[in-house]
Amino acid sequence: MNFALVVCTYMRPKALQNLLISVNNQSLYPNEIIIVDGSLNHDTKNLLKNNNFKNLRYVLVDQAHRGLTRQRNYSIKMLSGAVDVVCFLDDDIVLEANYFKNLLHTYNVEKDALAVGGYIINEVKWHKGKEILNPNTFNFDGWSRTEPSRFKLRRKLGLQPDTPPGYLPTFAHGRSIGFLPPSGKIYRVEQIMGGVASYKKEVFNTLQFSTYFEGYGLYEDADFSLRLAKIGALFVNTSAQLKHYHEDRGRPNKYKYGKMVVRNGWYVWRVKYANPTLKMRLKWHATVTLLTTIRLSNAITSNNKNEAFSESLGRIVGWFSLILNKPKIN
Repeated sequence: MNFALVVCTYMRPKALQNLLISVNNQSLYPNEIIIVDGSLNHDTKNLLKNNNFKNLRYVLVDQAHRGLTRQRNYSIKMLSGAVDVVCFLDDDIVLEANYFKNLLHTYNVEKDALAVGGYIINEVKWHKGKEILNPNTFNFDGWSRTEPSRFKLRRKLGLQPDTPPGYLPTFAHGRSIGFLPPSGKIYRVEQIMGGVASYKKEVFNTLQFSTYFEGYGLYEDADFSLRLAKIGALFVNTSAQLKHYHEDRGRPNKYKYGKMVVRNGWYVWRVKYANPTLKMRLKWHATVTLLTTIRLSNAITSNNKNEAFSESLGRIVGWFSLILNKPKIN
């Protein structure tokens, strides 16, 4: 199975270098590596010139093709005809040695798979076989992890997700892939994380990444996954492991981020549920209110008070903007 690695990067040469070093150490090496760089300088280009990474092609895009979804769509056009699977990784990822081997094995096991996601191992601490009835833990498939305070509060208010991890609830605001345990199993889902994703190349004969998600592109992966899930099967392989280091460079300011959380979240919700019931609408707004209130409280309790306040303000503005200017679903 021929496969390509695509990395869409922006102003993060050191992080990209760390990723590519981990690619060099893989038990299965990509047939193609495509780097689509949206940077405003030549630091990434110069770094790649001074390092010898096999099978690598690099392009520095202009303003017309800059931004995560545009860069991803651009990369698809660069693929050779021999590629069967396209793997996308964020530039601030470091892979475990068997990442590609285990990821691609999923396509042999799950013959109907159109997409397979990898699994981040450095963000959540899981325990195997802990007490199931503990209200302070989230339990899944014989594993447990600490239940975040926002989910404990949502449970008390009747706003807990009504779907398992990796599926979008009827009022959105679901549990991410981080709520699947490191069991080594393959789980079927309808959402995978775009920064640790892979797709059959044939998928792009009918779908592309939505340019509604400008720039940083928050939730663009959820949008693409939900549209793809209407066509075929998506999976996460928890044995395809990596670490995510959340590089700060290239991220939007907190006000813009908060606004995107609400507006892009609303957009993704309506991609799956085009005509939600009144109950679903009320629960969506109630959850937005709760999560915004929690984030606003961080402006008093957290060490990053200014960031918390800016993000909260962005969420509030984004929420009210939906009254007059709802996003158009493509």
